[in-house]
Amino acid sequence: MLVSNGTLYRQVNQGYQQPFDHLMTSGLYDALTEAGMLVRHQEVREETAQPAPCYKLLQPDVIPFISYPYEWCFSQLKAAALLTLRIQRKALDFGMSLKDGSAYNIQFVHGQPILIDTLSFDLYEDGTLWQGYRQFCEHFLAPLALMAYRDVRLNQLLKVHLDGIPLDQASGLLPLRTRLHPGLAAHLHLHAAAQRRLAHAAGIARRHAVSLKAMEGFLEQLEALIHSMQWKPRRSAWSDYYASGPHALPALQEKAQRVDQFLAAVTSAPQSVWDLGANTGYFSRLASRRGILTVSMDADPSCVEKNFLEMSDQHQTHLLPLWMDLFNPSPSLGWESQERLSLIERGPTDVLLALALIHHLVVDNNLPLAKVADFFSRLCRRWLVIEYVPKEDAQMQRLLSTRLDTTEGYSQAAFEAAFGRHYSVARKERLATTGRALYLMEKS
Repeated sequence: MLVSNGTLYRQVNQGYQQPFDHLMTSGLYDALTEAGMLVRHQEVREETAQPAPCYKLLQPDVIPFISYPYEWCFSQLKAAALLTLRIQRKALDFGMSLKDGSAYNIQFVHGQPILIDTLSFDLYEDGTLWQGYRQFCEHFLAPLALMAYRDVRLNQLLKVHLDGIPLDQASGLLPLRTRLHPGLAAHLHLHAAAQRRLAHAAGIARRHAVSLKAMEGFLEQLEALIHSMQWKPRRSAWSDYYASGPHALPALQEKAQRVDQFLAAVTSAPQSVWDLGANTGYFSRLASRRGILTVSMDADPSCVEKNFLEMSDQHQTHLLPLWMDLFNPSPSLGWESQERLSLIERGPTDVLLALALIHHLVVDNNLPLAKVADFFSRLCRRWLVIEYVPKEDAQMQRLLSTRLDTTEGYSQAAFEAAFGRHYSVARKERLATTGRALYLMEKS
């Protein structure tokens, strides 16, 4: 990978000439790109290429927002896994095979998963098992099984194990009944035992020839196993938030009308919107329906799951639901802390939505208003749509009822002063149904 003047390139070295030529001339590249399964690229000439080993220089289509598996809900990870298997099966039809099974090779674009690693293909060698099998199991099968059979929050282990959850760890965490599940027994528990005996998948492939027909059956079995994985979002404190309280229908309609008006008043043709604490994405969709890429973030996995399922059912192409805890947002991870970017490094966004959020940050985590304003200013390039929740608000009082009140100095005047260090108020509306205040602020 090369970056020159802010443009990303992929260099194809001479050692990869034969597989790359086969990818491009066999019809596999065309089949995958036309189906929206593989990112498109253009061949370019640039002085940035390293001349000696360089065979081709590619400029892939830009991915508008990079997300990571530990930020995906259950159904997102499942969709990415199924895409990986479909691509592997399609590659076999053209005499090729994926070299790996990494979840980081998948991104979500226009509401659908897509493979972004054009150089992940190799020529298929007759008699060999899939080279990416072990990695697929660690990146996809293990976390999906843990989410489905133990606790959906165990997906966060992917932040610790960037190359996938070790199969022995997953096997030890899963309930005993999964050992009676034929698919999980074969692909996870026995696979983990084989790894402990240092007989990993590649070693098995070298010792035991696998016919192409057997390989296809193996992939069908693995695909059926992934399809069978289920997790239903549980009712949580926030998953039904819009059905009651401050978001009963009249209040919801009034607030949506005002937010939509504020978005219409934004003058800079925004390319992106980030909705913080988006719940199931009701207000995110006000932006995404305008054709703006909207990253819809929430810390509740049930909310993110519902958001993604609705997005998929409605074929919404400008929405990206993500699992993100603002109290502990995704950090920089990997080699030299540069392989996986932090949330801040992936910004700033043009428009930031922070609706019914400020009181949670102030009360739940004892954050001063000034600190919240500083953080938002780093995330937001131009426009902020934010809701002020007064201390006498019912939801604010509910939060305060279970903890010591440390909100001395919390007031609308203090709120305006804290955010006034970074923003000027373009519009301000009082919501008649709740008494809350809605602001459209522009970066100073």
